[in-house]
Formats: sequence, structure tokens, C-alpha cells
Amino acid sequence: MQEIQYLTFLLSNELFGLGILYIKEIIEFESVTHVPMMPEYIPGVINLRGNVVPVIDLNTRFYKKKTETNRKTCIIITEIKLEKETIDVGLLVDAVNEVVDIPENQIEEAPSFGSKIRLDFIQGIGKLENQFVIILKMNQILDLSEIQTIQETSSQVN
Repeated sequence: MQEIQYLTFLLSNELFGLGILYIKEIIEFESVTHVPMMPEYIPGVINLRGNVVPVIDLNTRFYKKKTETNRKTCIIITEIKLEKETIDVGLLVDAVNEVVDIPENQIEEAPSFGSKIRLDFIQGIGKLENQFVIILKMNQILDLSEIQTIQETSSQVN
């Protein structure tokens, strides 16, 4: 039985997890540069060592409300695979918790009720000792047409 490591983070007082294989780094939130004509849940882009990285506000994406930024607010830099290339995308979250090991047999299918976020975003529900972790499907959070739009826009910014 395989244990998979997940980075856990908070959004609107709920605990989420993302497989660490998707994660490149975690940075402190400073500010984002607004880009016009983007979906509401993409507040803008950041400059990460000379690369333009789009940022997704997961609170807006899941709960239709903006992240209230404070000193714990972070951007998780993730890698998303498109057809032939890989692009970096930042995920704006309330706070990053820790990396946890969740054995496969402790992950259940997402229930079809009771969740405040779209089920197609959820890979499963992981059970830790005293709490549940909503495990996200990275490639579902953005859809491909939105990624193409972001790429086209950011290539015009360069």
C-alpha cells in the first residue's frame, strides 16, 4: 500500500491537500499585477524570477469570495502540464499547513453531497487522525481554454 504526500493548506477554514509532486515552491503573498479580461478568480500575475506566473485565488474559484490577505497568506507555485509543455501557476491560499502522508486506503471518494465546492475539483477525501482533508485534482481547477487565454495574455505582457 502506497502512502502519498500532500501539502495541506487552509481555505475558508477548510483543510485542503494537493499532491506534493505538483508543487514547486511556496512564496509569501506580496501583491499581484492585475491583468484585464481575466476570469474573476484570477486576480492577476506575479513575476517569479523573470517569469510571468498567473495566480488563481482559490477562495474565489471555490467559494465566490476574495481571499482576505494577511501575514499567513501564501501563493503555492504549482506545475500544470498542457499538451506539450508545462506552465507554472500560483494558487493563492489563506495559509499553508504542513506536508502529511495519507495512505491510499485512507482516501475515500468525494461525497456527492455536503461539499461547498464543485465535485469535479475533488479527487477524494483523506482521513487524518482528527480531521478530513479535501484532496484537489490539480488539472481540474483550471480548464484548458482558460490556461490558453492566460498564456496568450502573459506572452503579450513579456
